[in-house]
Amino acid sequence: MKNLLMSAAIGDIAGSAYEGRSRRTKDYDAVKMFSSRARFTDDTVLTFACAEAFLHGLDMASNLWMCGNQHIDAGFGSRFRLWLGDHYHLPYRSFGNGSAMRCSSAGWLAHTEEECIRLATETALPSHNHPEGIKGAVVAARCIFHLKNGKDKDFIRQEILDKEYPFWAGKSYEEIKPAYSFDSTCPGSVGPAIISFLASKDYVDCLRLAISLGGDADTLAAIAGPMAYAFYREMPEPLVYQALKKLPEWMQKTNEEFDEKCGIEYR
Repeated sequence: MKNLLMSAAIGDIAGSAYEGRSRRTKDYDAVKMFSSRARFTDDTVLTFACAEAFLHGLDMASNLWMCGNQHIDAGFGSRFRLWLGDHYHLPYRSFGNGSAMRCSSAGWLAHTEEECIRLATETALPSHNHPEGIKGAVVAARCIFHLKNGKDKDFIRQEILDKEYPFWAGKSYEEIKPAYSFDSTCPGSVGPAIISFLASKDYVDCLRLAISLGGDADTLAAIAGPMAYAFYREMPEPLVYQALKKLPEWMQKTNEEFDEKCGIEYR
């Protein structure tokens, strides 16, 4: 397996075309990979910023701040934009889904569950230091960690989803889709992203399910995408190629360095 970080970036790029009230869709068949409007957004910027910080031993908050300001028009939320404008970049107790969409490097890098929790917490703390913000990152990263190490969907549902987000426990994709709407919080996003993965048949199917929930499309797909890649072990090469072409050079370099750093033998 390679292009580990791209598993989040592809989800973000694919979902970006369905971001915004007028573009959201619940029509699975209408979701394309990629539409002409597809672009990378803040989800990808911050995913790669976290990975870069881990790779080079950089201060997490400073690197998130620097990379965010380099791509200030990437679609950041209003509160995070204020954070980017503050040179002190202090955490603001957010529990928005921004912590869950940027944490995938923690799941890929970790060798133990304890390390996974520590690394995921590091990605969240610079801004999302509310307990629910931290939990969102930890839960998403733990899913990736366990799936890359061979756990199945039943484990993810019973040991992670049902325990960490009991509101979503036992609910199927078909049950949640009709009433689900835009929700930018961790409690309202991580559970549905996991449920989209659990209902999926392959990587692309997972992204299309997440996007067609009709919610925060790019972020749901960016959270669910790495879970699907960790489980199915495959992403379509044409999608990877198209997505890489959309990324700046520093992200392409980070993608290569991250694969070399991980060097994981998947069981």
